[in-house]
Amino acid sequence: MQSRKTDAQTYSQVFLSSKNYDSKKIYAKRRLSLMKKLDSFCVFAGMPVEPGGEEAFVQTWTRFVQDPAFLYMTGVNQAGCYLVLDPRKNRSTLFVPKKDPFKEFWNGKRLGFVDGEKEVTRLTGVDEVRPAEDVWAFVEMLAAEYGRGKTAVDHAFAFFYEKFKGDHNEKLMLKMKSVLRQFKMKVKSCASLHFEDRLVLEPERIGDARVAQKITDDAFRALLPVMKNFKTERDAALFLNYEMQRNSDGDLAFPTIAAGGKNACCLHYVKNDEVLRDGEMILFDFGVRFGTLHSDISRTIPVNGKFDPLQKMLYEIVLESAKVYQRVVRPGVSLKEIGMICWEFIMMELDRRLVKGAKGSFKLLYEKRPHGVSHFIGEHIHEGDPGSRSLDVVLKPGMLISCEPGLYGDFTATIDGKCYRESIGIRIEDDLLVTKSGFENISEHIPRTVEDIEALMR
Repeated sequence: MQSRKTDAQTYSQVFLSSKNYDSKKIYAKRRLSLMKKLDSFCVFAGMPVEPGGEEAFVQTWTRFVQDPAFLYMTGVNQAGCYLVLDPRKNRSTLFVPKKDPFKEFWNGKRLGFVDGEKEVTRLTGVDEVRPAEDVWAFVEMLAAEYGRGKTAVDHAFAFFYEKFKGDHNEKLMLKMKSVLRQFKMKVKSCASLHFEDRLVLEPERIGDARVAQKITDDAFRALLPVMKNFKTERDAALFLNYEMQRNSDGDLAFPTIAAGGKNACCLHYVKNDEVLRDGEMILFDFGVRFGTLHSDISRTIPVNGKFDPLQKMLYEIVLESAKVYQRVVRPGVSLKEIGMICWEFIMMELDRRLVKGAKGSFKLLYEKRPHGVSHFIGEHIHEGDPGSRSLDVVLKPGMLISCEPGLYGDFTATIDGKCYRESIGIRIEDDLLVTKSGFENISEHIPRTVEDIEALMR
């Protein structure tokens, strides 16, 4: 006799939950935390349509990815949904499309409104579920309530970004404006209040991040000894992806970068299809999603398993710059304050070791710095407000940030009487968990030193 599927299995990619903790309680706690900060009701919108099924220009199925703010508040990974928070009643209402068995025949199980049924409420932990088509009538009802009486307010909230334009959240804001106009109310963004909570990871999410690190570590260690078998960037990337995904409950954190030789000088290289050449290096930027958290790791290794002297010099400059940067990572500082430290160290060491020490020269592909050295990691791999990247936010215990110094350009050096000349891109990235006294490098076990990489590649 076959065992009946659990809700978690049936809705595994529609409602994101964990076997390790009560996900419904965590989502409910997040909603209550935000409502305590609000003096009016608030609306969140999920992604409006699914790619493949509802985008006319996409004719093949593409995995759906929810707006991270909506996912953080609900766990619902499904199109066409809304969340409305009513702080006066401490009540959350989820709006989902009506149940469509024919669509499920094509696309699988979905959360759907059925009059009189409580399945979606039971599964997600929200207080109330209504059909998505009723959301704006519901907003009008709340606007009428909040806009009158002794406690009247002249505004409502929605999740949207002040500086980032053109996405579905801006469309939500414009729709809210048109609906609220008749009540002489304006719409405010709740994004800054939302990120106060979201950037600080709960213990459960920190646990998911640690699992993601372990999966990524195992995949990279599996890759190193067999690199000699791969002929192209694609070969290596597919192996790494398989090793990560087969041990995870989710997908990749982002498309893996596998950039050989001078291709590593393209920061977001996506081709991953060129031939690997003996004597060159290959830069990997890779990570996996576990639960709702990610790993985000970069490593640069020699294709043949052995750094040449120029490669080793440049690699160790980048590696040491990360250590210099990490000395100042602690609660109370912002990423903007400390953002130039590693780049200044790299420039100083290039002059000392390469130019003066090895009679070399270099031409970088950028001025002063190629990219930010840190970003937040959370529901989104580049967490925080996309308009500002939240660089002004002061670090607090529980925040997870990247540390990814890099070096990209043309380099020459004379070492032990031999001249070396290469176009090189190097990036070394770890993930740092901010603690009360400083930070913990939760990527520390993923091989990064020249000695460890060469030993494992042998």
